[in-house]
Amino acid sequence: MSDAPAAPQLNAAQQDVLDRLRRPASERPTFDADLPDRLRAELESRLAKLAAAIDPVSPLFVGKRQLAGVFGCEASFLHDEEQLFAWTPPMATGAVAHKAIELGINWRSPDPAPADLVDAALDSLTRGDTGLGDWLHRCGDVERADLRSLAVSRVSDFWEGWPPLLPQWRPTTESRCRVELCDGRIQLNGKYDLTLGTPDGGRAGKVIVDLKTGRRHSHTHREDLRFYALLETLKLGTPPRTVATYYLESAHIDIEEVDENLLEVALRRTVDGTLRYAELHGHLGPPAEALKRPGPPCRWCPLRDDCAEGQDYLAEADDDR
Repeated sequence: MSDAPAAPQLNAAQQDVLDRLRRPASERPTFDADLPDRLRAELESRLAKLAAAIDPVSPLFVGKRQLAGVFGCEASFLHDEEQLFAWTPPMATGAVAHKAIELGINWRSPDPAPADLVDAALDSLTRGDTGLGDWLHRCGDVERADLRSLAVSRVSDFWEGWPPLLPQWRPTTESRCRVELCDGRIQLNGKYDLTLGTPDGGRAGKVIVDLKTGRRHSHTHREDLRFYALLETLKLGTPPRTVATYYLESAHIDIEEVDENLLEVALRRTVDGTLRYAELHGHLGPPAEALKRPGPPCRWCPLRDDCAEGQDYLAEADDDR
């Protein structure tokens, strides 16, 4: 009999995540070595006119938020961009929970309590020289307690629904990626919540995971991760094999396997979104008029009282109930 500790028993949710993400090496795709060069050349060719109008001292930065904004309601997106950012407990929850999960992955003792991880994350972030650190330092006891409660719930959801992260999976959190195009005039940026694995030459092996709270928005979240797959391909030269969105409250995972077609779709969306973002901000002439695209977010949009399109949408949605 071996004295080695037994492998942890997985609950049904954990086993489902593991089964859906695990792939034997023989099933992991390989990609042509020239794929990243082809993708970069196409991006730079289609963005060349815009790049010529960008001052290299002030590059144009584009991330998933900007892309999602121009493909949603542009009027609401531009309004949000103009507002002074202010932290609140619900908004800070994600940052604190992600930090706690990061600490938990690297915690020396087994099975750390979610509350202990959140407290350690709060201490670390409060000491940081960031806007969130300043807010945490100044916030009152009630706000801090509210934030702590929300974050502990999110971290508990993760550890209860996600299989234990083994060292050989090479888990990393909050990984940043930047891709510079057209001599750095246009810069694409991303930050991955969680990555697992690593490529083996031209054979894909990495999994990129976004952790989400709240309701599922499968289309938008898939587009976000396709953008990340494109960034990873341009950065490392080998695409990730899988991208996934994990919903903490429901323990549901939405996965998509990466292939060249997915990367081409992401490239076209990135080009179209970058050009539209530039048009809205006047980089290619007078700023374009923002389009209004009513939808479910109209219910909490700060512009809804003066937006006829949003009011019509909400009235019709209420009539359909």
